[in-house]
Amino acid sequence: QVQLIESGGGLVQAGGSLRLSCAASSTFNTAVMGWFRQTPGKEREFVAAIRWSEGNIYLADSVKGRFTISRDHAKSTVYLQMNSLKPEDTAVYYCAATQKWILAIRSESSYDYWGQGTQVTVSS
Repeated sequence: QVQLIESGGGLVQAGGSLRLSCAASSTFNTAVMGWFRQTPGKEREFVAAIRWSEGNIYLADSVKGRFTISRDHAKSTVYLQMNSLKPEDTAVYYCAATQKWILAIRSESSYDYWGQGTQVTVSS
């Protein structure tokens, strides 16, 4: 069982930056870690993911050029650096992880472990 603890959410003005962190209780055998986001009444949406060993990065088109994902092996932590934030980025952001090598990296159903979520609010 892997526990994921997110931090770093908050309120920021449009154009600002935030960095989200997700600390895993263990990254032993972790294959992929990612970030999803959800707004009320909508389905959870893929934001970014990284293959833990290889470092391959995947980003949603809506965040390319503004967000990046990275990981720190020693700290068992994945980060989501969010720059040039827009009001439409407002959502609860969830960290996710799986120990399986997955193809459908943008699919919510591919992930086995989830964090509790952290709120990001971007004011206009």
